[in-house]
Amino acid sequence: MPPKRAPSWAVLATTAAIALTSCTSAPATGPVGEHAPQAPVLDPAIANGASGDVTICGNRDNGTFTTLVESFNAKRTGVTAHYRELGQDTDSTRAQAIQRLEGGSRGCDIYLMDVTWVSEWAAQGWIQDHSRLVEEHRADLIPSTLETARYDDRYWAVPLYTNAGLLFYRKDRVPPPTTWSQVYANAASDPQHEVEMQAKRYEGLTVNFLEMLYSAGGSVIDEDGNVTVDSPQTRAVLRLMTSGLDSGAVDRASLTYDEDSGRRAYESGGAGYLRQWPSAFSQIKQTGAGPGTAAAPLPAFDERSEPAAVLGGWNLAIAAKADNPAGAVAVIDHATSTEFQKTMVLEHSQAPVRAATYDDPQVIAELPFIPQLKKSVLSARPRPKSPVYAQLSRAIYKNVHQVISGQTDVESGVRKMAADIRTAQETF
Repeated sequence: MPPKRAPSWAVLATTAAIALTSCTSAPATGPVGEHAPQAPVLDPAIANGASGDVTICGNRDNGTFTTLVESFNAKRTGVTAHYRELGQDTDSTRAQAIQRLEGGSRGCDIYLMDVTWVSEWAAQGWIQDHSRLVEEHRADLIPSTLETARYDDRYWAVPLYTNAGLLFYRKDRVPPPTTWSQVYANAASDPQHEVEMQAKRYEGLTVNFLEMLYSAGGSVIDEDGNVTVDSPQTRAVLRLMTSGLDSGAVDRASLTYDEDSGRRAYESGGAGYLRQWPSAFSQIKQTGAGPGTAAAPLPAFDERSEPAAVLGGWNLAIAAKADNPAGAVAVIDHATSTEFQKTMVLEHSQAPVRAATYDDPQVIAELPFIPQLKKSVLSARPRPKSPVYAQLSRAIYKNVHQVISGQTDVESGVRKMAADIRTAQETF
């Protein structure tokens, strides 16, 4: 394939503007909307006087979950919490959890859930309705984090910690980011200004793509199951992403990078920007890139857009067949408390879901990027809600990778993505 000439950034911006304002494309209708069966509705009051053992099941402990269990048990409420690892990574944890849920196992009272699992588990009837419990905590929790627990106008979990992407940048080389178009233009002007991102064929590419798509005003599906990704906004985003790789603004090796490899490439000193999760900040600070690195909220797509981040993080959900739902509610009350949310961020750098924690002077002193993270979380949106999210995400990252790596053109990639999403919906 002959090499492509880098586009003029002025022409690119004009093209994106035309695409966003003059193209039309009617959304296709998919067969899967939001629908969950009737389920027991948890009463927050059952935590009063609770006793007995509660088992929390989740992925490999990074220290956060041990701290949760130990700090709760230290209160000596009459409930004793335990943590059980089901897998060493997100995929193996999900597989083992589903095996237990489908088999009717009663071994786990609370499941630690990736935010992308809520729709599937609610639709399958595996977890209880947490709507009343969420109402108890709503005033204290960041609204965007609660959206990750909502499906079919009900809440099926309570957020434990959240996550939203940031743009780290070498303040000794490049200006603070304002728009993605500006970042790419600046990066194309000098190899030392290059952008590192996560663009291999996996969930990280789905997130990187959605951050730009949401900012551009686009979406993937709506709450009725309509496929909306075949749109002018999707085309504009893919053109910008492709042009960034073709021009050298984005490190072409990013096509093989996940979070760790992208971070290491940035730390080696050859780039000006890095799209990453907040937890990378402490690691970067320990390298030669640390002194020159600052963190900023993700930029807007262009001058006419608002910034948008995509929420990550983990929620706590009480199983439909939990042996001790009363004790489980008591554990969740502790997990969302002022005390534990502050401990969690100070000891483990996890992004809290309690809004006031971001303004705590001790937290700000310990994590100087926390105001930027708060701004990013407040503007963030959940990933598409679907009981077949795993298949839907695969349809996104597979086709985005095909386009930005030059294996297919934008128009073909967008149409194939929409078709693959409809096929994914049909598997439910």
